[in-house]
Amino acid sequence: MTIVLDGSDLIIEKLVGIARDGEQVALHPEALDRINTCRAMLEEKIQAKEIMYGVNTGIGEFSEVVLNDDQVEQFQRYLIYNHAAGIGDPAPIEYVRAAIAGRINVHAHGNSGCRPEITQTLIDMLNMGVTPVVCQKGSVGASGDLAPMSQIALLMMGEGEAFFQGERLPGDEALNRAGIPIPGLKARDGLAVINGSNLLTAMSALQLYDMQRWLKQAEIACAMSLEALLANLKPYDVRLHEVRGFPGAVRTAKALRRLMEGSDLVSGAIKTKVQDAYSMRSSPQVIGAAHDALDFARTQVEIELNGVGDNPVFLPEYKLTLTGANFQGTPVSLPMDMAGAAITMVSVLSERRLNRLTNPALSVGLPAFLTKGAGMFSGMMLSQYTADTLIVEQRMLSAPASIQSIPAAADQEDFVSMGMNTAIKNHQILDNSYGVLGIEFMAAAQALDFRDFTPGKGVQAAHKVIRKHVSHLDEDRPLYPDHNQMKALVQSGEILEAVEEEVGSLG
Repeated sequence: MTIVLDGSDLIIEKLVGIARDGEQVALHPEALDRINTCRAMLEEKIQAKEIMYGVNTGIGEFSEVVLNDDQVEQFQRYLIYNHAAGIGDPAPIEYVRAAIAGRINVHAHGNSGCRPEITQTLIDMLNMGVTPVVCQKGSVGASGDLAPMSQIALLMMGEGEAFFQGERLPGDEALNRAGIPIPGLKARDGLAVINGSNLLTAMSALQLYDMQRWLKQAEIACAMSLEALLANLKPYDVRLHEVRGFPGAVRTAKALRRLMEGSDLVSGAIKTKVQDAYSMRSSPQVIGAAHDALDFARTQVEIELNGVGDNPVFLPEYKLTLTGANFQGTPVSLPMDMAGAAITMVSVLSERRLNRLTNPALSVGLPAFLTKGAGMFSGMMLSQYTADTLIVEQRMLSAPASIQSIPAAADQEDFVSMGMNTAIKNHQILDNSYGVLGIEFMAAAQALDFRDFTPGKGVQAAHKVIRKHVSHLDEDRPLYPDHNQMKALVQSGEILEAVEEEVGSLG
């Protein structure tokens, strides 16, 4: 399926298709018309000697330096050279592909002033599988992701490096092998490629896709643990949450009830406590709050994916050039800081249920540390240690980056978003969360093996998938293979897919 970019309807799922699944990309004909119209206006202004930031002036602290005609074109090359100043390992290919798609969608508005050849080259790179080598670190998230996006722009001059067909190649060789012409850079072209928060937004979009799938799995793990701990199910009555009014809590309560439908706990065949601990009965409120946080972050990210993140912005209908700060990453970094904290919060909740499953004083009759040979065997005692160390790291990473501005460019750029730091730390928070949830899944499956009753249909489906990958812990064995297998299982989404096939969508 070809995804047509027109500047207005790039949702996260489409971006995932482009970034991960190699979906082909095309530019809407009306978007091409807008790009041509804007470029024509820009060239008129250049001929009229109108002073325009980043076109015939320097940038940042040098924005008051006016360039002569001979310097205008050369300036774009040096602009890219001096901004290609990142550091570290290459960003994952999927992140770079998503950033390129986001930049094309900015151009589609017809407010960036670049030649259409620049936009078409970005499209060809996606479609032919040429992915620039981009150092992930170096952006402060305003004026956009200048350092990483400049490594993409180097290919416009046949420079830099790129991955193509599994090889890391010089940029010109990668483009030549793919049959993509090198467009070169003329006035405004370079800045039109780099002056937006496209990489941090792309990373955030893909992370949100994964976070929302992870959160559904957190509900599945929660339902398994609730069943294993013989939970009183009144706290999950949807009516309780409807009277308070938070949509996320209503959603989670519905999901938990659907997962436990058909359980002996639902039928009342099993005696339960009058009231359970917070880590059990607060689950809809806590997981629901995370849903609400991610929904807000998704709204912000999709606005950014479909907005004009650039500077200056050209308005052909008014024959006007406006300079401002539409590259500022804060509208994405602030909600994404909250999204990362939400994943950490739900991971903490998961670990607290893990504690109740393994602690004989709290587990409602389950064997200590989920082993029949306690004393000789330690069961899953050390699994909790592993979950704890992952969570401590998540807590450290959950400090917001969006408040950590350090002034740059001789204080001309004296407040920046640090949104790339948000995206990088969210990557690690999410990676850790797969491990934490995997360990709860493993413990809940082990606990259910000791219970003699019928769990809900969704819980049974999840248990079946887990047992395909990790066997019951009859006696002690090295647990690191199981932990890594469970982490990979959560990351794959296999549990979620099996459960939703059994009980329907969890929301």
